[in-house]
Amino acid sequence: MINVIIVDDEPLAQDVLETYIEKIPELNLVQKCNNAFEANEALKNGNIDLMFLDIQMPQLTGIDFLKTLNRPPLVIFTTAYSNYAIEGFELNALDYLLKPISMERFLKAVNKAMDQLDLQQRDKAPAQVSQGAPEEKIEFIFVKADKKLVKVNFEEIIYIEGLKDYVIIRTDKGRIITLQTMKSLEDKLPVSQFKRIHRSYIVNISKINAIVGNMVEVLEKNVAKHLPVGKNYRDELLEIVNKNRL
Repeated sequence: MINVIIVDDEPLAQDVLETYIEKIPELNLVQKCNNAFEANEALKNGNIDLMFLDIQMPQLTGIDFLKTLNRPPLVIFTTAYSNYAIEGFELNALDYLLKPISMERFLKAVNKAMDQLDLQQRDKAPAQVSQGAPEEKIEFIFVKADKKLVKVNFEEIIYIEGLKDYVIIRTDKGRIITLQTMKSLEDKLPVSQFKRIHRSYIVNISKINAIVGNMVEVLEKNVAKHLPVGKNYRDELLEIVNKNRL
């Protein structure tokens, strides 16, 4: 169960988020806070995993409030103003939702939070195991191609391209064409290593050579290849860039 608080001075905005949260069984709404000071008390009193945080609030903005927290929970900003996006991601916000928030966009952000929390739990798990063999880390998948199951190591994948019901897996060794959807393949890839950047492209984060405008540059057989970044995936890519930018 993921413990959640809403921080927003607008009752209507609170009600919309509460309605969405109630539709997702994994979320537990602990408290609705009208300002940063109520949120601060909620964080002290409860084990909060996720905070939906408005930016424009009286006395203390959401951004300024987040800067005061030493160990903040995962944060998803909710605001009517798009000009705060860069600053929000520089504070390691998980996502940035523009009002009015659709259920589809809300669910996408929540799924991202669930993935992040799941990774955090996996990172903690080895320290809790004192006996027995360590859990094997899966570093490959098998895909059906050319009437056989082909082993594909994650580290060899450069990017994946979707073509209707087929996908092309581009690797250091060549390409593999398999009959399946992008979504089914995306679900099998480690989220810490691969990122969907377009409805037709998934890229291995470690293979990104540069960001050029709205394109991602990778090297395929030592030749620069530019992949488009869809507008629905731009914020997530920007988050990765900001976390690793000097």
